[in-house]
Order: sequence, then structure tokens, then C-alpha cells
Amino acid sequence: MEHHPNRRVESTFTAAPMSSLAFPCRSSPLTPASNSPPVPSPCIKIRRSRRAAPHRHLIAARNSSSPRTVAMAAAAAAAPVISPKENLPPSLTSTSEPPPLFDGTTRLYVAYHCPYAQRAWIARNYKGLQDKIKIVAVDLADRPAWYKEKVYPQNKVPSLEHNNQVKGESLDLVKYIDSNFDGPALLPDDSAKKQFSEELLVYTDEFNKALYSSITSKGDVAEETVAALDKIEAALGKFSDGPFFLGQFSLVDIAYVPFIERFQIFFSGIKNYDITKDRPNIQKFIEEVNKIDAYTQTKLDPQFLLQHTKKRLGIE
Repeated sequence: MEHHPNRRVESTFTAAPMSSLAFPCRSSPLTPASNSPPVPSPCIKIRRSRRAAPHRHLIAARNSSSPRTVAMAAAAAAAPVISPKENLPPSLTSTSEPPPLFDGTTRLYVAYHCPYAQRAWIARNYKGLQDKIKIVAVDLADRPAWYKEKVYPQNKVPSLEHNNQVKGESLDLVKYIDSNFDGPALLPDDSAKKQFSEELLVYTDEFNKALYSSITSKGDVAEETVAALDKIEAALGKFSDGPFFLGQFSLVDIAYVPFIERFQIFFSGIKNYDITKDRPNIQKFIEEVNKIDAYTQTKLDPQFLLQHTKKRLGIE
């Protein structure tokens, strides 16, 4: 497939409303509980992007097709982060005491293995807010009762405690962090790019659902999966001023990369299918985003993800 950097992409990124697919990041019966902190593997030296701030139970329990449940099934709370570049706290469990809530500290509540929480985590890192937004990790397999009672009644991650309020929903949080904190902007000023960003953000759930449907099925990669990947390939070629969705790195890339990361691993290791084959834009996107510290600091070990996913799918 040839790369046409200036080709136009039709505005066909329509989907059901986000909320209709906003299943909570929750544990499944196959999620092992863990009280352990994330165990970093040996630090991998990553070339920093010039713009970077200093920076799964892949089972939809057979009778469920929830993309969020599937995403969470891939790893436990102790998932190894490849190159954290900061001292990540252990995950809090049902026996953990709460932090001093609403004391003026800004806290981002995450689960280290949750791709939705990873979105907000990347945004926080990219804007260089490690000293202003504290990471609080929650063990979703053994979550503390106080999290639902005192912090976030929806009882999922991510959530952000800021200015004596708690906000949630991953894409809303990425926008909120961009608008309310200093650091590199996550959206360009260009009106055409802003409009395209909204179309792409609306499409994220439909994209995830289309790809997860093939991962959890026993058959070949579905046509809707191929079509969804081709649509992303075309979207990445809309602007010629960079390898990302809007040319330069933006909140749209943050919305997609935790899932593209997992899809590349799972389709290769489970379906023997390369999502980048004949898709040079996706290949280039993956190469370039892996040069951005804000993202690599949140990545999990690929083999860890794959092995846990295979185990939960019953694949030897």
C-alpha cells in the first residue's frame, strides 16, 4: 500500500455515543489479586522526542463482549512497567488506608494495567506534571471500599482528584488535564485538525470493539477488524506534517496508543496477524510514539501482556 501523505479522508468516523460503551475498568473472575507494587524490568533507554516533557483479561468472560473487560483481562495489578522513570507506588487494596483525601493534593487514580487509565497517565507525563499530579494506583481485583465511597462512586479508573472535586472518564480527563494545567498543548490551533480530532475521538470505542471482536473469537480476523485498521491507516495519512493523527503528537494519539499497543501484541501472538502489514502509516506511528518518554514510561512488558492474555483465553 502506497503512502499518500496528502490524501483526503472522508469524515466517516461515526459511532454510538461514548457512554454506551463506557463499561467500567473492573476486575473479572480471572483477574488475579495482587498486593505487590509494579516490578520494573531493567530500564530501557528511549530516545526522547523533542516535544516530550521531561519528562485486558483479554477474556470477555466467554459470555461478555465488553471491550473494557477484555482490555483489563490482560494483566494483574502488579504488571511490570518497562521504563517508569519515577518511583511508582504500590497498588492499594481492600486493606489499604486511603490517602489524606481532599487535602489540596491533586491525585490521578489509575490501575497500572488499565488502557483507559493509561490515557490520563500519558497526558500527565507529557505535560510534565509528575510533581503536580500524584499517581495513586488501585488494585482492581481487590479494590478498597473507600475508593467508591469517598472518591469516585462509579468505582472505576481513571479518576482525578483536583480542587476538591473528582472527575472521571478517560477522554474527558485528558482534555481536562490539557486545559487546566501548564505544559505542552495537546491540541493544535488549526480548526480542521480540531474538527478531525473530535471525529477520531468519537470513533475510539467503535475501533476498540471491532478489534476486540476478533481477539476473543476462534475464527480468522474479521472483516470489520480489517476495515477498522484500514480506516486508522487512512486517518494517519490525512496530514503530512508528522506521523501522528493530527500531524504532531496530540490527545488523539493518547486516546488510541494504549489500545494499538495491545492490539499489535495480541494479534501477532494470538492470531499470527501483523496489524502493520501493508499499513505503513500505522507502522510509522508505532515507531515514532515509542520515541516519546511520556508514553514509554507507562508501557507494560509485551511478553507479560501476551502470556497473561493467552492464559486467560486458554491458549497454550
